[in-house]
Amino acid sequence: MIDLDKSETRILVVDDEESLRLTFQMFLGREGYGPVETASTFEEAIGLIEQQTFDLIISDIVMEGASGIDLLRRVRELGLECPVVMVTGYPNINTASEAVRLGAFDYLAKPVKKADLLRTARMALQQYSLWKEKERLTGEKERYQQYLETIFRSVRDMIITVDHDLRVVQMNDQAKNWAATHMPGLAIGAGLEEVADSFAVFAADVQKVLECRDAVSEHRIEVNLETCGHVVFRISAAPLESQQDKGFLGVVLVFRDVSRLEDLEKRGKRTYFHRLAGVSRAMQTVYTLIENVGQVDTSVLITGESGTGKELVAEALHAESPRRDMPLVKFDCTSIPENLMESELFGHKKGSFTGADRSREGRILQADGGTLFLDEIGDISPLMQLRLLRFLQERTFYPVGEDRPVTVDVRVVAATNADLKQKVQRGEFREDLYYRLRVIDITLPPLRDRQGDLPILVELFLARFSKRLNKSITGISDQALQLLAAYNWPGNVRELEHVVERACVLCTDDTITTSNLPEEVRSGGRAIAATPGGGVAAHPAGADAGGAVPAPVSRESEEAHILSIIAQTDGNKAKAARLLGIDRSTLYRKMKAYGLE
Repeated sequence: MIDLDKSETRILVVDDEESLRLTFQMFLGREGYGPVETASTFEEAIGLIEQQTFDLIISDIVMEGASGIDLLRRVRELGLECPVVMVTGYPNINTASEAVRLGAFDYLAKPVKKADLLRTARMALQQYSLWKEKERLTGEKERYQQYLETIFRSVRDMIITVDHDLRVVQMNDQAKNWAATHMPGLAIGAGLEEVADSFAVFAADVQKVLECRDAVSEHRIEVNLETCGHVVFRISAAPLESQQDKGFLGVVLVFRDVSRLEDLEKRGKRTYFHRLAGVSRAMQTVYTLIENVGQVDTSVLITGESGTGKELVAEALHAESPRRDMPLVKFDCTSIPENLMESELFGHKKGSFTGADRSREGRILQADGGTLFLDEIGDISPLMQLRLLRFLQERTFYPVGEDRPVTVDVRVVAATNADLKQKVQRGEFREDLYYRLRVIDITLPPLRDRQGDLPILVELFLARFSKRLNKSITGISDQALQLLAAYNWPGNVRELEHVVERACVLCTDDTITTSNLPEEVRSGGRAIAATPGGGVAAHPAGADAGGAVPAPVSRESEEAHILSIIAQTDGNKAKAARLLGIDRSTLYRKMKAYGLE
């Protein structure tokens, strides 16, 4: 029997009789269960179920309006697995059979005794706890398997597993692609000794491992192949053992053609990669990740601070993937109102709601065959999280107002600047959706951690904006570049881009100078914060604005900073107000005063 932490259980009691709701709530609460929520109608219950997760639902069958059977049916339609106990004063064979068919845990007849209620609740919660633990372990096993398979497919080395009879059991994509071109006989099920004479040395290494059960250290061999001539291979072999019983399964053979240098070694550090730019070690790692992960058709979660270039990484992943000739559809989860998000993402049928004068394809269907990029995924509601999870699991969805499922082939790439792991721990984001999205994760470094990248980015933006503005700006002064390098860049590359654009607009010569930079950059990283009176003032970045009253700034500096923040947030006034530390109404008032509307 599993031990339950009663205080961590969440129970919902649904009954249109207030006395019964309060009685059940009192019985369960005194037993230590909690919290215990109540609802008097079907609509109120569904509202609570869509907003939070329950471990047990106890519902009366006979209620005004929709019945408890309707509630049970809706719970199952939402994909929820929590146990549901039905209660009624009029038991009959039809309602009982329907409740059982829909998966009700138990069926209690009124008047319900306290002992019966508590016993049923305890059994239901224990069974649900066991089911959740099983699902957790299964999920961990699946995630671990996915990680292994992803690594197996994405590494640049060619990997082959061989059994005791020197038969090939498994090959990663690199090995399959190489064999298809240079040695078609090398395939799953083939014997290493039968493939070709030139491959005999590989079989010899495998034979050594089979005999002594020890790894053969890495060494290099020369092989003459008809397709590509003289080739040098770097190879190693190791025993393959079962983690569970330490049984000997065979041999893992790893090899790589090193007769030609890797692309990165030939070119040195890459300065540009698709629309990304930078020579820092952090960005070189990102480029390599994108190359490897782009070929693997699995979900990717891109994380990083605002303005680090998450959308550019999504574009690069799509360009590196086999789906590059199909659509890349972008969807900003913060730019669409909650009541329209479901229709925008999944589409809707004509007449499904007021104003739906025609059927419309959602973003998911538009991305069929290609890639769907979900930006700011951490801000979606619990109901949208559930719908998105079901789509990722089944690759099918129902447009709003449509009762027939639509099947699509879409790769999902998501991005967020929020800490999704903390959101999961706080219960604000579904754990199963988090792991479904984060099969592979790519973390973008902030600009302050990208040593040596700022001059390259400045040069790139100068060329872009001088051409766009039809100006002959050829460079930037050393002093101005030093100020840019000393600034902390809370808005990262996007903020740098807007600062350079502003400087190009203000520049009247061929060189960007310190006078063309915003006040917060010139003053060594002074930021804008709200004063007690609702205005905007300056204080050192990172300082406590709640201490001494900050000194006021000039009208020109305040206007420039507000404009910079609005540009960083791509015109999102709510985000801009939060970054400025002022109310949205104050921001609108200042925008009107400065003519920024």
